[in-house]
Amino acid sequence: MKTIITSILFALGLTAAHAQFPGGPGGPGGMQSGDGNGRNRSTNNAQTPTLNLEGTAPKGNSKITGFVIDSAATKAVEFANIALYNKATGKPVDGTVADEKGKFTLKSIAVGDYKLMISFIGFKDKTVDNIKIAKGQDLDLGVIKMSPDVRTLDEVVVTGEKSIIEEKVDRLVYNAEKDLTARGGDAADVLKKVPMLSVDLDGNVSLRGSQNIRVLINNKPSTIVASSIADALKMIPADLIKSVEVITSPSAKYDAEGSAGIINIITKKSTLQGLTLSADAGVGARGSNLSLNGNFRQGKLGITLGGFGRAFYNKANSTLDQTTLQNGASLLTKQNTDAYDNGLFGRYNIGFDYELSKNQSLNAGISFGTRNMVRTQDMTSNLFTNNALTATTYRDVTTKDLSNNVDMNLDYIRTFKVPGREWSISTQYSRNTLTNNFNADLLNESSALLSRQKNLNSNLNQEATIQTDYQTPIRKNQMIEFGAKTIMRQVNSDYSYQVAGATGAFAADARNPVGSLDYSQNIVAGYLSYTYSTANKYTFKVGSRYEYTTIDAKDQIGKISIPSYGTLVPSINVSKSLKAGTTLKAAYNRRIQRPGLQQLNPNYNAANPYNISIGNPNLKPEMTNNFELSLSTNIKKTYLNASVFSRSTNNSIMRLSAPSDTLIGAIITTFQNIGKQEVMGANVFANVYLTPKWTLNGGVDLYYNYLEGKVQGLDGTSINTSNSGWVIGGRIMSSLALNKGWAMQAHGGMRGNQVTLQGVQGSFYMYSFGVKKDFNNKKGSLGLATENFLGGMKMKSTSVTPVLNQTMVNNIYNQNIKLTFSYKIGKMTFAAPKKSKSVKNDDVKEGGDNN
Repeated sequence: MKTIITSILFALGLTAAHAQFPGGPGGPGGMQSGDGNGRNRSTNNAQTPTLNLEGTAPKGNSKITGFVIDSAATKAVEFANIALYNKATGKPVDGTVADEKGKFTLKSIAVGDYKLMISFIGFKDKTVDNIKIAKGQDLDLGVIKMSPDVRTLDEVVVTGEKSIIEEKVDRLVYNAEKDLTARGGDAADVLKKVPMLSVDLDGNVSLRGSQNIRVLINNKPSTIVASSIADALKMIPADLIKSVEVITSPSAKYDAEGSAGIINIITKKSTLQGLTLSADAGVGARGSNLSLNGNFRQGKLGITLGGFGRAFYNKANSTLDQTTLQNGASLLTKQNTDAYDNGLFGRYNIGFDYELSKNQSLNAGISFGTRNMVRTQDMTSNLFTNNALTATTYRDVTTKDLSNNVDMNLDYIRTFKVPGREWSISTQYSRNTLTNNFNADLLNESSALLSRQKNLNSNLNQEATIQTDYQTPIRKNQMIEFGAKTIMRQVNSDYSYQVAGATGAFAADARNPVGSLDYSQNIVAGYLSYTYSTANKYTFKVGSRYEYTTIDAKDQIGKISIPSYGTLVPSINVSKSLKAGTTLKAAYNRRIQRPGLQQLNPNYNAANPYNISIGNPNLKPEMTNNFELSLSTNIKKTYLNASVFSRSTNNSIMRLSAPSDTLIGAIITTFQNIGKQEVMGANVFANVYLTPKWTLNGGVDLYYNYLEGKVQGLDGTSINTSNSGWVIGGRIMSSLALNKGWAMQAHGGMRGNQVTLQGVQGSFYMYSFGVKKDFNNKKGSLGLATENFLGGMKMKSTSVTPVLNQTMVNNIYNQNIKLTFSYKIGKMTFAAPKKSKSVKNDDVKEGGDNN
């Protein structure tokens, strides 16, 4: 798929001004983070197309190499744009971008007569004419000198850097390394600024209004993400994120999981020979971070070693106004809670890659992660029965959310003489141990201890994966891909709820006995995908994937009967390149969403005794049909992308709340397959270059959400209900590069009220501003950023049913100011990136309000 993008762009864009490359939207300089198949093959700016699917350029076995230098300064012209034209037709047939040393290579060139055009901002275009390629001949053009041309500086649209937003044939890419305000933060801070994504105040991520997504890290799954996306994002520092890929219409090669799509977080990697070391640190009012990373590459061996830690602090206040109808009485609960959060996160990794031979390589890696989240809460609750105060309770609660995880992978990839043909075997093992405990002290008005409660819940989430993939071109404009995969997943949860008097020992609560869940899930899958590109710039990618799932589950009572099921998942992607760099795309795919650990875990969490949560191990998967139509174009200095979409889901998994049968004034919240959900909406995004150094980008998301399901009625039975409404969100960002290494950036974003089956989830907003100074030849930087500096945020949510009326208001005091520092040392020389392949498990639904 990477070559499809390259071919289309060279056919359409190289006749335009040279300033459109490499930094302009869709230019070849923006193709380094993926190849369209979910593999991060290169993280540098050099591009080497390996397969032409346009049907316009024959391929051969020759290559052309050379070096581009500045004739005045006698130094390399980094990332110069290289275009190869057929002399007979005058059409571009291939292209690439020079590396940091000015070196470029064009591979798989057929016999013929060509000319080479070299361009870059601030230089006069250079043409190398009368290039003749004979059969089996390689051509070294040696040193090519470019003459400076300062007059062109007033005409350019884009500098030599990548755009912060890029549109690819099957995904949108947000280049997070250009985001100044996120430094010292975490991955959630980065995702808040990505088009089509929304991140709420708890770190839950939505794509086009749905939390039914799959998050990958460097194209790989992890059990930390399977357990909780919000918690996993807190473990990834923003400073290490290179880019974020949003894939709304995955092909058959991807797992069928993720109703709304896939988010792939690409971290920074080294493609340099030699040894490099880097340090990044940040100190802020709400959080501090430190990371150390080293990269070593010599010959065929590459080693990466890194580690980071992050600590943060925050406080919040919430109020609960909750009315329930129980046993003919109206019970009103009014609650006020002050909360204090302390978190400590760490992640450490070591990776290896080794070139076995010219066309075979091995990749291996081990990473360890830890999460330590502690929340202390002071709760005051008043219970009114028929408007008369009947009880007041005071409660101090300490909640601990702890985890340790390990991910290990070993991957083998082989390429062949035929460009684009490759075979791979990928394996991965991931294990995550979690502890979710709370201790509560019940006090009187004088703060004397009356009794104690605690909940002990230990969890294990592990999976092993084996997959193999093969792809090969058919002629010069077709590609076929197929593969097989198996995932063996195991979830275990042991829990107990205990109570004690003021001085007595803890004992099991008879109402909530000790329990357990053993949940095994095995998935076997196979897929077939076919790509066909025409000479008139149509590209068709069709495929189908079949997954068969077996489940073996039991709790303390006995076996849970969950039947096996097979799922056929077709996908169709069509794109058409029009004039003036305009691309029209249409897509359809079917997706499946399996329940995740948070939704399955039957642990009885009563940290707040008036708002209790419990999982549901009997959940079924939900099925979704997605349709999408999008248009992207360049209008002078503006890149514009607009899309419309629809999503239809059956067996939708959502949170539902109802009054407790036994606890006065309390509600029980669990997950259910509610029935049906329909979403229709549109996204518009624009990126404008106001000047060569000043960019402005932003977008608006608007969609209509309709939900249909069952809630509890007055007589205790289930009744049909529905809810619907419009949801609007948006974001805007501006970046300005100043002289002498200074840069500034500002960002703002919001999401309006979002409907749920039982009510409305409140709106929220956020904003930030940052400034950075690069020094010492860009080896180091110092930055200052602030977030939500005008005050905290308020989020109001409501739930209304015949037996429940609940209003919750959260006040979060998340103002922050932070100082960031980074420095790099080491001797670096360019090395061609190695091919890599990795496991991609795109399958587990996360917790939260999945709308």
